[in-house]
Amino acid sequence: MPTGAVAAVIVNMALAYVVMMLTRIIFFVENWATFAPYMSWSLAGSMLRGALVFDTSALLYVNALYLVLTLLPWHGKETLGFHRAMRWLYVVTNAVAAAGNLVDSVFFQYTGRRTTVTVFSEFGAEGNITSIILTEAMRHWYLVLAFAVLVWLVWRGFVMPRQGVRPPLWRYYVTRVVALLVFTPLAIIGIRGSATAGTRPITISNANQYVNRPVEATVVLNTPFSIIRSIGKKAFVTPHYMSRDEMERTFQPIVHPVTDSLSHPGKNVVILIVESMSKEYIGSLNPQLDGGRYRGYMPFVDSLVSRSLTWQYSYANGRISMDAMPSILAGLPMMVEPFFLTPASLNDVRGISAMLRDEGYETAFFHGGHNISMGFSAFAHSIGFERYFGLDEYCQSDDYGGMDDFDGKWAIWDEPFLQYMLDEMDDLDQPFLVSAFTASSHHPYNVPEQYRDSLRDEGGQPIHKCIRYTDLALRRFFERASREPWYQNTIFVLVADHTNQASHPQYLTDLGRYSIPIIFFAPDGSIRPELRSDGIAQQIDITPTLMHLLGYKRPFVSFGSDLLSTPPGQTWAMNYNNGVYQYLCGDLMIQFDGERTTAVYNYRTDPLLRRNLLGTVEVDTMQHTLQAIIQQYMSRMNENRLVLTDTN
Repeated sequence: MPTGAVAAVIVNMALAYVVMMLTRIIFFVENWATFAPYMSWSLAGSMLRGALVFDTSALLYVNALYLVLTLLPWHGKETLGFHRAMRWLYVVTNAVAAAGNLVDSVFFQYTGRRTTVTVFSEFGAEGNITSIILTEAMRHWYLVLAFAVLVWLVWRGFVMPRQGVRPPLWRYYVTRVVALLVFTPLAIIGIRGSATAGTRPITISNANQYVNRPVEATVVLNTPFSIIRSIGKKAFVTPHYMSRDEMERTFQPIVHPVTDSLSHPGKNVVILIVESMSKEYIGSLNPQLDGGRYRGYMPFVDSLVSRSLTWQYSYANGRISMDAMPSILAGLPMMVEPFFLTPASLNDVRGISAMLRDEGYETAFFHGGHNISMGFSAFAHSIGFERYFGLDEYCQSDDYGGMDDFDGKWAIWDEPFLQYMLDEMDDLDQPFLVSAFTASSHHPYNVPEQYRDSLRDEGGQPIHKCIRYTDLALRRFFERASREPWYQNTIFVLVADHTNQASHPQYLTDLGRYSIPIIFFAPDGSIRPELRSDGIAQQIDITPTLMHLLGYKRPFVSFGSDLLSTPPGQTWAMNYNNGVYQYLCGDLMIQFDGERTTAVYNYRTDPLLRRNLLGTVEVDTMQHTLQAIIQQYMSRMNENRLVLTDTN
């Protein structure tokens, strides 16, 4: 047993390292299917080295107050009561750190990254968050048990300096001062992550240097570090990859709409943003799975695909619901942090709703959640939607069950809410733009009582029964809509907000986690049905493509492409993954960490992304284009240039 405070501090910090590493092992095991297939001994060793760097920084932050107070050279504090207080301080702070890591073991499955400080803004307005946490705790009871064991370990393993031994005061002060003089520079080095002069302190993105894939950086990182190091950080920092003139020549996010025989001015538009509708769940988009026997979980959407224009290679620009609306409705991809949660959300933005409203369209947005949920209402109004229908409006209708139709966690069940949407659409003047965001295909993965026996998670994932229910709700929506007088004059778009639980390896890769369907359907046949494999589609392409179909004539700011007039070889997609930008064009995908390209894959012939082609193919042009896209995005965000004027 140590006899001095310095020795006790060393032992206690070693214990904190052990607990942090145990939570990392739990994180890895809980997400085994994501990490294990790509693991090797060399990668494991690299991850371990990186983990020690990030754990050192996090533990010094977490235990800073305990360390300073314990090593403080003042003999008057050396009492049993003081050291008992230090024990409580140590246990509580390290328990909170462990809890964060364990929570992320589950939350990672939805976000694909470690939690940052924006989580407090993301869920700050959700009154049901306590209920959600309790539900997930029951589903993952073994993690709650692991937390209890870890807290017990921290409590029992804590070492207090031996009491009753009083060295001479001169020795006490010399020992403590020397300890502080040694500890302070070591702590600074540990927090910064490097002893090299002139280097910047490590950030979240530095974890990528220890791994092969961006998603693996989450194993190297820990949640306390990710939260602490994102506090007060500016999400959008304009890089200077090239001159402004070069940036404008390389990439210009101004769309000049094309009008041709495909254009049909005056058509209604209905954009259905379907919660968690991964491309994996649609059988017709996966003929290669299970020897051609795979049928998926959305038979109605499958039937719609056969009558629609869609793409074999289509992607979300983000990983959470908040990322989807700016991408789909305003052509703004997600970079670094969700647009909603940054100061740039106060910028002037003209989405498809504002543009069509100026053309005489009536506009409305529907979401069955609480009206302040996820910031959807505020964003819908900011981009020009005139009317918003949420849970409050639904509960005012005498034709439906009000809160009896609430799923208990997030929103009104999809089936009744989509029927309510049709009721309200009857009162809209044509032409109209309507967008809806469904909600039922979401954790905690429940379906209405009347469907619990008939809808099951047959594929082994809890979400499968929910996505079957949403498919049923969509079928009934279209069955009724097809009898409406406006139906034949309407363009429908079905698109997912992001992916969710996956079973097949190609949907667990850095790219597969963004694979979603993008479906354009015109009942009158004005959009030729086709499954295109020659180009790439992404969420930010939806607005430019619709404006072509509607014959819109004015230029506007959008980072996406018109998929109908852009040559397939010039279509592209991008997303942001744990500090790394992914950019697809042609047959290749590059991963770029903000300074250099770290990986290159032929995603068409290598869907599991196992063969890094870096150094064997030329990607300078792709990197240069991606840098121009990033620089345009950041500069326009910081300079409030998201609306086209005479000067931009």
